[in-house]
Amino acid sequence: MRQDLLDGLVAFIVAAEERGFSAAAVRLGVTPSAVSQSIRSLERRLGIALFNRTTRSVSLTEVGERYLEKVRPVVSELAAVSEELGREADHPSGLLRLNVPRAGYTIGLQPVLRRFLDRFPDIKLELRIENQLVDIVAQGFDAGIRFGDLVEKDMIAVRIGPRIEAHVIASPDYLARHGTPVHPTELLAHDCIGFRHVSTGQVERWQFARGDETLQLAIDGRLVLNDSAALVRAALDGIGVAYMINGYIEPLIEQGLLVRLLADWSPVLPGLTLYYPDRRRVPAKLRALIDFLRAELPAASAVPPPELRLA
Repeated sequence: MRQDLLDGLVAFIVAAEERGFSAAAVRLGVTPSAVSQSIRSLERRLGIALFNRTTRSVSLTEVGERYLEKVRPVVSELAAVSEELGREADHPSGLLRLNVPRAGYTIGLQPVLRRFLDRFPDIKLELRIENQLVDIVAQGFDAGIRFGDLVEKDMIAVRIGPRIEAHVIASPDYLARHGTPVHPTELLAHDCIGFRHVSTGQVERWQFARGDETLQLAIDGRLVLNDSAALVRAALDGIGVAYMINGYIEPLIEQGLLVRLLADWSPVLPGLTLYYPDRRRVPAKLRALIDFLRAELPAASAVPPPELRLA
């Protein structure tokens, strides 16, 4: 398909409708010579004469009449599509596809999801919840949500959600049986539940910080999981001590189902980030989500997943 295939079609249709180049020029906001030149270029590409020209008037040739009959509906449809897309630029609508980890959904989307859908009834939302890192462009996603340290440098990143801190947690039953550690190194003598990251395949090292002192522990527990909800469930069941982020475990701590340990050693961790590939062309539906999350999430409270609310 040639790049100039559609050049001159609008000028041709308007000149045919107005029965003159001068009137077409007024309607299009250009000079009569520009209209004439555009149509002559079209005729040269087609190899046919579309208009009969005299010093006083122009009229369509027989083949020009047939050409007009064929192209006018097509150009009208193209114009309608352009107008529809133009309206979308001001009115968020259409399918918005996001790729998010489970924790990102629970902390960053679930607390405000219903309000977002209520506010933007013309947006359809498709969420793929998976912890593995994917190429959001290659797989057709509009955006992704990950923790900030996992986002590629060539992406446009927007911070969302609460401040994220490490929480060491255990059930009251476990602490009654094994005692309460008062220093991070004492955890090496406890049953610690490991978490294996899908993205790296590594078991998470537990980080601690207090003032200028920092520690990193490679725990060696008997249970390793790769799901955050299962990790919290194991802690609730008294299996061991878990290293978890805040975001939805706060109600479990407030209810006394879990105890937070070593709070003065909790470091700040990279928070949630919504990311997308191109700052210059942000569709209205994505811009609506970004603005909504930044405005609504700070006041929202995440709740534990259903399987944890049964505790």
